[in-house]
Amino acid sequence: AQSLVDHEQLYADCARLDGVFVPGGDPGGNHPELVMPFLKDLADRLHQVHPQAKVWLSMQGFDPEKVDYVYRWVEENQPAWLGGLVHGPSSPNLAETRRRLPARYAVRHYPDITHCVRCQYQVPWWDPAFACTLGREPINPTPTYQFQIHNAFAQYTNGFLSYSDGVHDDVNKVVWTQLAWEPRADVREVLIDYSRFFFGPDVAEQAADGILALERNWQGPLRTNGAVDATLALWRDLDSRSQPRDNWRWQMCLLRANYDAHVRHRLIYESGLEDQANEALAEAPTRGADAVVETALGILKRAETERRRPELRERIEELCEDLFRSIGLQTSVERYQASGAERGAVLDFVDYPLNNRWWLEDQFAEIRKLPSEEEKLTRLELIRTWENPGPGGFYDDIGNVAKSPHVLRGESPDTDPKMIRNQNPDYWEGGRKRARQSWFSKMDWPIGLRYDGLDPTARYAVRSTGFGECLLRIDGERVQPTIDGKDIGEFKEFQVPQELLADGTLVLTFDVPHEPHLNWRQQSRLTELWLLRR
Repeated sequence: AQSLVDHEQLYADCARLDGVFVPGGDPGGNHPELVMPFLKDLADRLHQVHPQAKVWLSMQGFDPEKVDYVYRWVEENQPAWLGGLVHGPSSPNLAETRRRLPARYAVRHYPDITHCVRCQYQVPWWDPAFACTLGREPINPTPTYQFQIHNAFAQYTNGFLSYSDGVHDDVNKVVWTQLAWEPRADVREVLIDYSRFFFGPDVAEQAADGILALERNWQGPLRTNGAVDATLALWRDLDSRSQPRDNWRWQMCLLRANYDAHVRHRLIYESGLEDQANEALAEAPTRGADAVVETALGILKRAETERRRPELRERIEELCEDLFRSIGLQTSVERYQASGAERGAVLDFVDYPLNNRWWLEDQFAEIRKLPSEEEKLTRLELIRTWENPGPGGFYDDIGNVAKSPHVLRGESPDTDPKMIRNQNPDYWEGGRKRARQSWFSKMDWPIGLRYDGLDPTARYAVRSTGFGECLLRIDGERVQPTIDGKDIGEFKEFQVPQELLADGTLVLTFDVPHEPHLNWRQQSRLTELWLLRR
């Protein structure tokens, strides 16, 4: 009742109102048997002031029973006040929505152009180094991906209202707006128009290419993406001879170019430090556990005491300050009052470890407390060889595009922009977690893993980490675990049936555990997988 009073006042305060969109979820958990009558009550109050306005509903997070209820209710009541349905994050299939909804009602797209992970349209196979630093809501120009999304779903819709949480998705906003006017527009021409209008004609083409280059920074393994430094060089050159330096759109492009390069150089450097630390641990049998732990800690600490490319970090701080002064962009919770760690607070994660330093420090603290040298050496050897599967073995960090060579990929975003047929890694909420980097990612189970060139006479076992169940099939044959750890970091193991090795090839696939009653945080998932030759 109070909500209706509030709405009535809002409608009276609006000089013009064409529609009211009520998300059916995110937030909200009422059954549509309560929601639909409430929408009618809203419409009655809306039409007293704005008689032509319509009410819209999304079915975000609705299970099949709730979806069926909505279609049945609309079919039976044929409400004149309903504008149609909105396709947002976690909504039913868009093509099915158009098919099942009576033709008199419209379907509106509600595309999430603002988030990178845990969202409707995730960055495809994003390198974990970016996921851990840039997080969910950074400056995110992805023009070609936005074209793919728009063109894949426009045929089912009567237009869109994009889902935005700030200015960081400014390029994506313009792309969608241009496509609404001309669906056959060329992506580069749109960016040239954008750059000419906001930056000036002298730099229009180069700035457009610079924006395309920023999107390319996020494609594939970061460590081997040498184009990241070329992107930074392009923006530095433009900045040195152009005038729009106080332009916040320009500042955002510069911040991304510097941040991406800083992350890449830190990733290379800190990965090397971890390799050196593991080499030091190999000397434990001769030097002693406590001595090598001290050496390894000293090596890992260099990430703080001997920083790589400090001038990039200094420039990032300058640009974050410039953006706060120009438009109040909140890149830090403490310094600039961002509302939360995942809300664009990229400055708070500019030094976030890009190796397993924090996890190793915690492991070393526990090892030092063990009662015997033998126990210490055993634990250190496990840590040192964690990603080393031994002779004839293989290791995959399932959610890491740079460390998952055996994971089968599906279609590209050209034909599968929602990544339904090419399962995409996702990442846990931002925060300063001290777990292994490989445990941050989650997947709705990969298509599979393939191994060729195996020895048909050898014995193999599959080992995995993750959470909950792992319903593994080897060449289509379901196998049961001989070790069945359930928690993060605990091992499961499965013996490979000898007869399946005859052709020297194995394909691993997974049955998806039936867990609709569980929140996604509690649902089973896979993080790492080894094929070990015994």
